[in-house]
Amino acid sequence: MARSDRLMRLMDTLRRLPPPITAGRLAAETGVSRRQLYRDIATLRAGGALIDGEAGVGYRLVEDTALPPQSFSRLEIEALRLAVEALPRIGDDALVDAAEGALSRIIATLPDRQAQEIAHAALRSFTARAERQEPSVDMALVRCACWEERELAITYRDLQERISERVIRPLGLSYSERSLMLLAWCCLREDFRIFHCNRIAAAALTGQSFRPHRAALLRRYVAAEREKHCKESAARDEG
Repeated sequence: MARSDRLMRLMDTLRRLPPPITAGRLAAETGVSRRQLYRDIATLRAGGALIDGEAGVGYRLVEDTALPPQSFSRLEIEALRLAVEALPRIGDDALVDAAEGALSRIIATLPDRQAQEIAHAALRSFTARAERQEPSVDMALVRCACWEERELAITYRDLQERISERVIRPLGLSYSERSLMLLAWCCLREDFRIFHCNRIAAAALTGQSFRPHRAALLRRYVAAEREKHCKESAARDEG
């Protein structure tokens, strides 16, 4: 793990967990040895973070100078909490963890009064997660391919249980309570396809980038969907 990523993870852990946090817990959360943890604590302190505590006692983030003070309205605070609590119904575990980490960083920048408000939000989400088949493919790999505009070689099982090997250009993910879908350009069919993520049996990067083509592909997809919608509307009007 890169040093900057390691230090960010350590800061996130200090913001998220109730103090005092033992060195052993911090080391386990960040995936480093205790010796490395002590060095990272010293690095953060040298960078301006006020971290109280010591080995054998535990640590507490007193002031996070890396984050500027922020202020939100009461409704904005409630909306942030509600959105993060609702995410488990549609997102995978990594996405949920990312949202909770982001919310922890936001809370760390709030004045005490607003930090108390977000801890005692009146609007809460307790809806049970809908039943759906979880994707067997590594969603971190799929998201990375979307962000970095890199082709994927996938093994796909369609709704008729037919297996095919394809190379695709992933364009975006669609999250809902019952399904997780991947919009992509299929090099085999030479057309846009929407893949059920739970039916992608395997995926691997091909090493090929499609960066020069992504914007054009998205424009083509939007135009095709708009044309399809217009035709369907015209057919309903004629009927």
